[in-house]
Amino acid sequence: MPPVNAAMRCANFEERRDRAMALFAEKGFGQVSMRELAAHVGLTAGSLYHHFPSKQDLLYDLIEELYEELQATLDQGRRAMARGASALSCLIAAHWQLHAERPMQFRLAERDFCCLSEDQQARLALLRKRYEAGLLRLIAPQAKLQGQALVATAHVVATLLNQLPGLLKALPEEQGLGLMESMLVGGLERTLR
Repeated sequence: MPPVNAAMRCANFEERRDRAMALFAEKGFGQVSMRELAAHVGLTAGSLYHHFPSKQDLLYDLIEELYEELQATLDQGRRAMARGASALSCLIAAHWQLHAERPMQFRLAERDFCCLSEDQQARLALLRKRYEAGLLRLIAPQAKLQGQALVATAHVVATLLNQLPGLLKALPEEQGLGLMESMLVGGLERTLR
């Protein structure tokens, strides 16, 4: 029997991870037993722990990966600004695309965050705060708001960027992007300036 190369192991791991994410997204994290998860990803219950330390750790990894991707959208916004383009328009398009590519991860992050341990929730909360602070520095570097009002504004803007694509997915992409931009630009102009 030929040895399994690292690329194949990685592909199998990613496929199992994606299947687990689909099951969590469909049924809800709390409704999936370890036995059901193992069967769904094609492993025995005993070998599941070799691939995934725990169901919670897997959920954490899936949500953490989403926050890493959200952080990467900020890099896209910075590059757009360097080219003289609108950072906000770039961010809106990047979030739309990310939502199209990872709708299940957004659902898990929103719905099943509470299923994580306090420590995991705290680590993800720090990632979200870092993302929100970077987002606001990028799109409103001269904001006059300070303190908790600025923190709350960053949270609302991030929430809109992360949820509007899912709410507007029935619209053609161009129309959805335009509507998102109108909502965000209008709100930011009045709030931050």
